[in-house]
Formats: sequence, C-alpha cells, structure tokens
Amino acid sequence: MLTLGLYNTYDSKKLHEAHLRAIARAAPVAYAYGFHMALIGFPVEGRPFEVAERVAQHTTIGEGGRYLLELAGGNKLHLLEFPRGGFPPQFGAPVATTSKPSEDKRITPEELAERAVRGESFLLLVGLGRHGLPREIFKIARYHLEITGREVSLETCTAIGAIPTKIATLMEALKWRSGRRTLT
Repeated sequence: MLTLGLYNTYDSKKLHEAHLRAIARAAPVAYAYGFHMALIGFPVEGRPFEVAERVAQHTTIGEGGRYLLELAGGNKLHLLEFPRGGFPPQFGAPVATTSKPSEDKRITPEELAERAVRGESFLLLVGLGRHGLPREIFKIARYHLEITGREVSLETCTAIGAIPTKIATLMEALKWRSGRRTLT
C-alpha cells in the first residue's frame, strides 16, 4: 500500500482555505495512481467519508470533489493525528519527502518503487505550508525521498503531483519488465 500523507503545518485548530485546496488537489492525484491519502493533523472531525463530503462541497477541483469521495468510499482516505513518536504501522515505513535528504536515510525513487512492487507499504509524507515537514518528522521517518534526482525543491502542489506520478511510473515499468503487464 502506498499512501500520500499530507502533513498539516498551517493551523491545527481551524480549517482554512489552504487546507481545503491541498486536499482537493491531492485527491485526484492519489486516486489516479492508486494511492491511499492520509490527512495528518488536520483540524477535521468525523469519519473520512463525512470529511470528504464537507470538503467536496467547497471545491470544483477533481470534478467537484468526486475523487476525494471515491477515495473515502473505497476506504483509502485516512485521518491521522500528529504522530507521537511514530505513525501507525499499517501504513508501512514513513518516508519524508525532501530536496535535501539525509544520506543515512536516503531512498531513491527506483528503490522505493521496486520494494512497493514486492509488496512493501510506504507512507510518503509531504509537508504543507512554507516550511514543509517539521524537523521531528525527519527524525521519525525511516527514509528520506528526493524525487527529482537533482535536489530541486518543488512547490507543495507540484510535489504532490510529481511524487505519485514518478513512483507509479517506475512501478509500471518494473511490472512490464517482469512480464506483469497490468497495474494493480
């Protein structure tokens, strides 16, 4: 299982337009590439489908929230609290996405894709807001992923699109090489 984790660094007490836009923009990407989506530390209440319905009422992105509702209806939308020492194990290894990975925790997109094809699960963490992921998340994360191969810092929504796209494309290529010609 691959999960795109949006880590809230805007405001943990009140839901803002920036939260809604990030959720609405990430949902079609996660849906298109078969990822789960986790909202981490978002000031939302209720079950995932209820949250998806409320967010969908405020957006035209992703066909008016259709893909967010599809994720929620398929049990692929998850609401997580800020981690207190770690993330729930069912999401697999936490991976901090960054343009400046620590060498001792670096994982390449190719290695992550190979391991995902073999069935390993990963929680790919993207920090929202101008400062990205908090320092403690880099410590908690088992791996650091630099997606561009050139250590280029990407704007948040660009990263949200690029990360699943690259990982899914690499996984598809690996499946084709191995003779498994379908994405599942």
